Parts: sequence; structure tokens; C-alpha cells
Amino acid sequence: MPRMLDLSDEVRAEIGDEEADRLLAGENAPGAYDCTSCRTPGDSDRERTSTVLFVGDETAVLAFAHSACLPSQIVEVAEEQLQGAVRSITGDTGDAPDSAASLGGRPEQAVLGVTSGLVLIEGELRPALVVEPTGPIARPGAAPGGGDDFLPLLIEQGFMPVTSLDGVPPTLHGWSVLLAMGQLHAILQPGTAGGPQVAWWQAHQPLQVTEGWRAAANKLQAVLLFAAPAGAIGRQPREDLLRGALDRAAGRGQLVACGMPLAGT
Repeated sequence: MPRMLDLSDEVRAEIGDEEADRLLAGENAPGAYDCTSCRTPGDSDRERTSTVLFVGDETAVLAFAHSACLPSQIVEVAEEQLQGAVRSITGDTGDAPDSAASLGGRPEQAVLGVTSGLVLIEGELRPALVVEPTGPIARPGAAPGGGDDFLPLLIEQGFMPVTSLDGVPPTLHGWSVLLAMGQLHAILQPGTAGGPQVAWWQAHQPLQVTEGWRAAANKLQAVLLFAAPAGAIGRQPREDLLRGALDRAAGRGQLVACGMPLAGT
């Protein structure tokens, strides 16, 4: 029985016409599935379903999502990230809430922690993400033990050093924060040679955000991103403690930031 699948031209080109035709005919597509976006059940026999292809250096993983959640598309990730994508698709989160990130579009990998919170800047509560690696980040190709290049790598990408949280950091064009059905999925960066955006950071499983955070993000259609080296912020249980940690990191010269457009709702 034919499935109600949406298959974009770019996904068809990647998997080939023969495999695409089998999917559309219902031969290889599941009926019931867990949406790779909102994680709720879907049924390609009864509702429009998008094919989402996660592509790494050597591996590709085909996932399915409600068409209302995500369009059919290719999400390019580093090979190491596909293990996280598979966990997201299967719902197996294991003990790793963080994901790999490709710094500067290079193959160097780092495990990042991402925290969401509302930050008061210029009299308005603004949705923010705080990114902090679990250890020092070496520049791709650098010898081991060469120091932590996390902030310099981000500054080269357009992030701005922050000495205080008195003003809103400028928008970093070409980047965006992907939110779908109220959950955080990825931070996207520009693709190479003018290509489509690729995942700089991708959640192993979509991360929940508060209703207040989501409402503020939808209102402003923008998210602030703060990044600090390992150990500068820590896991803060409350937003006031998070703000204090950000202020201290800024005062020490250990904070960079930017604004990013919101993609999704």
C-alpha cells in the first residue's frame, strides 16, 4: 500500500530513484514510526510523513517525521554524530545528553553541553542557549596539549567577545537555531560553497525548553547564543545562577556570543 510520504528532490537524489520509488510504494517505509522531530508516534498510512536523511562522511541514516514538524530534507552531520542521530531516531538516549559539534566546519569533534535559559538584557527577557564543552578544544590539526582554542575558533566564525551582558550581541548571519514542536533540535551553520545549512550541534534527542523560553523565542524570532570554555559556566540549576555564571565568565574574558534567527516554532 502506498505510503503518504513526502520525499524532497535532494533526498531522492541522495538515495537514488530506485530506493525512492520503493519507499513511495510502501515497500521499505514503515507504517508506524516515532517522529524524529517531536518523538510522538506517526503513521505514514494515515498522515503526511517527511523523509529526513542524516548524511555523514560514510554513512546515511533515513528517518521519518510528521510533515507538520519538519519538511523532507538532508541533514549533514559528521560521521561521529550519526551515532547520536540513531539514538534520536530509536529513542535510546543512553547516558549522553550532549552531542558532537563540528567546529569551524572542520572534522575536529568536541562534546558540548547546551543549556537553555531566559536572560534579562536591556529590560527584556531574552531566550538564550549556553554552550560549554566538557574539556579543552584543540584547533584541528594541532598537536595534543596545545591549549584550548574553543573561543578563538568561534571568534573566527563571527562570534563576538563579551565583556558584559549590558547589550544584545549582534546577529550572526547564516546561522540559526532549529526548534520544532517546542523542542530544541540543532544549531545550524552555513554550508560550504554556498550550500544548505549543516548542523554545527545536533541534539542526540530533542531537548525540552520551557514555555516561557519558547514564547520569548517565538516573539523575538531570535535566540542569543553564549559560549564559554570548559569549566567556565557549569551546570546551573536556576536561571539566576546561570546569569551570575555568565556575568563572571564575561568579566574574566571567557565569553563569546551572538544572536541567531529562530528556525521553527
